[in-house]
Amino acid sequence: MADRRKRELAPRVRPLRELVAQHLPVVAEVDDFAAPFHPGDAELAIVLGGDGSMIRAARLMGRRQLPVLGINLGRLGFLADVQPQELPEVLPQVVARRYRVTHHLMFECRVYRGSELVAERWGLNEAAVLAGPPFAMLEVQLYVDAEWVTTYSCDGLIVSTPVGSTAHNLSAGGPILHKNLQAFVVAPISPHTLTIRPLIDSADRVYELATPRPHRGTTLVVDGAETCRLTAADRVRIERSPASFQLVEVAGRGYYRTLREKLGWGGKLKLNE
Repeated sequence: MADRRKRELAPRVRPLRELVAQHLPVVAEVDDFAAPFHPGDAELAIVLGGDGSMIRAARLMGRRQLPVLGINLGRLGFLADVQPQELPEVLPQVVARRYRVTHHLMFECRVYRGSELVAERWGLNEAAVLAGPPFAMLEVQLYVDAEWVTTYSCDGLIVSTPVGSTAHNLSAGGPILHKNLQAFVVAPISPHTLTIRPLIDSADRVYELATPRPHRGTTLVVDGAETCRLTAADRVRIERSPASFQLVEVAGRGYYRTLREKLGWGGKLKLNE
C-alpha cells in the first residue's frame, strides 16, 4: 500500500515495491486509500509511507484488518517503524515468519442528531471536538456510560487511543499510554480550569460528547479528517471497535526503543530525513 497522492514519494516507493516483490508474492496493490478494499488472499499488508498512511490503511481495511508492516517514508514513524534501509534485513524475517503481531485498540465514532445517525467514522488515533470560529472558549460535556462526568470549558476535547496518545493528545499535555493498553484518554485542550486534568478509563466504556452551545465552526475531527460540524442537538459517541489494528513487529523494534528514539529521550527529537 502506498498513497498515490504523495507524488513526491513515488521515486522512493518504486524500488521498495520491487524489493518486496523479490521476497514475497504480491497478490494486490493499493494506491488509493479511498477506494473499496479487496485484499484477495493477502495475509499481510505492507504500507510504504508515514504514520498518516498507516492510519488511512487501517481505516480502509475496516473490519477486515490484516497484519501491517510499516516502512517509514514520513517523519517520526511511530507506527511505520521500519526504515527503508532496514528492509533487506527485515523481509527475510517476514518470509520466515519471525515476527510478532500486536493488536491495538481501534474505535468507532458516530454522531447522532436526536435518533438520526448523521456521521460515522472508524479511528485509530483520536476523535477531537474542536472549537472552531470564532475561536472563543467552548463548553464540551463528557458522559461515560451515560453518566455525566463534567463540562469542560476549553478550546477542544480529545478522546485518544493508546496509539494516538503520542499524537494530538501528547501535544495537549496528555499522558503517553503503552500501545497495548485497552483504554482511552480524555484530554482537554487549554482548559479554563487548571484543576482539570486528562482522564484515563477503560476501552469497554462508551464515551459521549455534547456541545450545548457550539460555535459556527465547531467540528468533530477523527484522525485528522473533518467528520462533521456539530450542532447543539448532536451527541458524539465513541466506543471500542470489534476490529483491532494489527501491527507487525520484527526483532529489535521494541516499544520503548521507539519512544526513546523518536521522542529524543536523552537527546534531540529524531526526524526521518
